Amino acid sequence: MTDASDSTAHRAFLGLLHAQRVWDIELPAFDPATAPPAPLPLFHAWFAEAVAAGQAEPHTMTLATVDEEGLPDVRTLMLHDADARGWHFATHATSAKGRELAARPYAALGFYWPAQGRQLRVRGPVTACSPAESSADLHARSAGALASALVGRQSEVLGSTTELDRASDAAWQRAREEPDAEVASWTRYVVEPHEVEFFQGDARRRHVRLRYRREDGAGGWERELLWP
Repeated sequence: MTDASDSTAHRAFLGLLHAQRVWDIELPAFDPATAPPAPLPLFHAWFAEAVAAGQAEPHTMTLATVDEEGLPDVRTLMLHDADARGWHFATHATSAKGRELAARPYAALGFYWPAQGRQLRVRGPVTACSPAESSADLHARSAGALASALVGRQSEVLGSTTELDRASDAAWQRAREEPDAEVASWTRYVVEPHEVEFFQGDARRRHVRLRYRREDGAGGWERELLWP
């Protein structure tokens, strides 16, 4: 492409970008004074409200990690649970994120529910669950999830899509024939929350940000408002 066509394409992109609207809907109110003393009940409530509002895939989240050189990495994956221990997800221990977590076991999670103008951020240390719990996690999911896990080799360089097709077909067949098949690298992780922030968007940009922080040694939570 020529410089002129590059410039035209860029102007078209900027026009499209700037034409996008944010929160052209009625947003819910959030009074932080009514928030519970711990973040988990509020997360459960907001999740249920996101589902009720028709939010697509509210269980998807971004996971941010850091590699051995201190460089950040991020991807989208599914939440598997949120309980008193923390926020749970699973992946291969041999994947890029698994290796990064082994080197630096700390992560951040991000949820975005635009149907209600809400975001949620979680930060804290990450612990690998036991092999028994990881196995139970794998076999509680669909046959497709098991087949995907059986393919393995996540984050490795792929020679061709034909190679993937062959491996996937074989994995699907094994998943149907052996629904209890084990995948040694499949690992469930839990992010123990040290900080949890709830963000409620506002059409006038008077966003409400409520952050929970662990109180050192007290086992409780400190709540504080943040400027938007």
